[in-house]
Amino acid sequence: MKTTNTQAVKIIPLGGLDKIGMNITAIEYNDTIIVVDCGISFPDDDMPGIDKVIPDVTYLVENREKVKGFVITHGHEDHIGAIPYIIPQINVPIYATKLTMGLIEHKLQEAKLLKKTRRKVVKHGGIVNLGELRVEFIKTNHSIAGASALAIYTPAGIIFHTGDFKVDYTPLFGEAIDLQRMGILGKKGILAVMSDSTNAMRPGFTPSEIKVAKTFDELFAEHAGSRLLVATFASNVDRVQQIVNTAYKYGRKVILQGRSMETVIEIAQKLEYVTIPENTLIDVSEIDRYPDEKLVFITTGSQGEEMAALSRMADGSHKKVHIKPGDTIILSSTPIPGNEKSVSKIINELEIRGADVIFQDTHVSGHACQEELKLIYSLLKPKYAIPVHGEYRYRLAGANIARSVGVAKENAFMIESGDVLALTQEKGEVIGKVQARGILVDGLGVGDVGNIVIRDRQALAENGIIMVTMCLEKGTNQLLSGPDIISRGFVYIRESGDLVNEMRSISLKAIEKCEKQHIRDWGKIKGEVRDSLEDYLWKKIKRNPMIIPVIMEV
Repeated sequence: MKTTNTQAVKIIPLGGLDKIGMNITAIEYNDTIIVVDCGISFPDDDMPGIDKVIPDVTYLVENREKVKGFVITHGHEDHIGAIPYIIPQINVPIYATKLTMGLIEHKLQEAKLLKKTRRKVVKHGGIVNLGELRVEFIKTNHSIAGASALAIYTPAGIIFHTGDFKVDYTPLFGEAIDLQRMGILGKKGILAVMSDSTNAMRPGFTPSEIKVAKTFDELFAEHAGSRLLVATFASNVDRVQQIVNTAYKYGRKVILQGRSMETVIEIAQKLEYVTIPENTLIDVSEIDRYPDEKLVFITTGSQGEEMAALSRMADGSHKKVHIKPGDTIILSSTPIPGNEKSVSKIINELEIRGADVIFQDTHVSGHACQEELKLIYSLLKPKYAIPVHGEYRYRLAGANIARSVGVAKENAFMIESGDVLALTQEKGEVIGKVQARGILVDGLGVGDVGNIVIRDRQALAENGIIMVTMCLEKGTNQLLSGPDIISRGFVYIRESGDLVNEMRSISLKAIEKCEKQHIRDWGKIKGEVRDSLEDYLWKKIKRNPMIIPVIMEV
């Protein structure tokens, strides 16, 4: 799609507006495009074998000469995880704050892209010039340090992207959100606000992180005789710092568990976002040197992830740490929508092993609730509102909040990924659509698994597979041996002799039918065998397995 209206700024979300995750938005004016965030989403339950989902950036590739850079709001996976996959296609500079850049650089290093990628660390209050656009990084609070809102200056007006944020007047570490700067920008005039909608359905204010600090202190004091294990997000650096500080106060040694936890905290230490007192952090191999009441583990797995450290401890597969009666497990997170069953499962496994699991008042969200969203809209006073970051119902709640504080009903846009929203001071409208879908990543394969493969995997998972093998004479197609039945995930052949014999008999009749009709085409023979078996199995046992006839020629 080519720019036709030089007076309009275009907002083109390429992901993130249909579910939580895969956040990426192109902001375009004339011959300049900047890209806000570049994240992944995690696979749905109906995507067997898929590791992650990355955005389709076909539009950016087609307009590569216009793209001036990536500007990143913060370092969570749903905002930076796709960068190693996208940079080889669109190698432009990346701009981010210090910790965010540290996490990005680790990903680029693993992908052997670090030396090939231009990067610039930006401080809060800093401005970068990108073509016809300017971007200002503004301090916000979130569940990871270094989070930023972005004021994007365009000739059509200022677009304010909140990033993921909450309003925390009393953060444990660092400064509070820069409401003063937002007020100043609001007086200058804001064209549009793209606002975090994750908690738009929750009334009131998100509690301050200081509340969790008090809870940790109480829990450490109350369970002074227990071994403690705290599960949280690896990226929640401030939460890890809280746990470390409390452990030090109560004379406990700290052990980090989980690859992502160890990686993030190592980066945060180097960049001085985390300070661990001397002789407090120990290796897991040293735990036998200390009594249980002197240990606290900080681990991944608060969402019940199958391969995370806490899950392996709960099912007994962890090589070094085994849950035992008397352990106290603190889950310092709230289940992400869709993860409730996994979290419940891991709690059950931990309690079966005799552990005491605590999950109340041990977490506060990193996202703004309704009153904080009203505050931001009231400060910025935008002409247009574009709720982002979340499923439809969350974004609809965000749009209603914007309307409640003065945004005209028709100016609160419920756009979808791929929509091209053109804004001027006079009007805003969706003027087109670009390609925006999820590209599936399976191991090292990117995009080689499509809808057809996923449907096959779903069919295999639900109904299993039957292979019918037969040997035909070359030239005559006379049956020399078979048909033989091989089954996987359908029935156990040794216990289903009658059913297997009947399938063999039906396959044989189908082959004989083809022989009588002088059918020589293998595709038609296979089709006849398949159709006959499908019809029989559905009538017999109401199952629909994948059936693959295999012909060998002799």
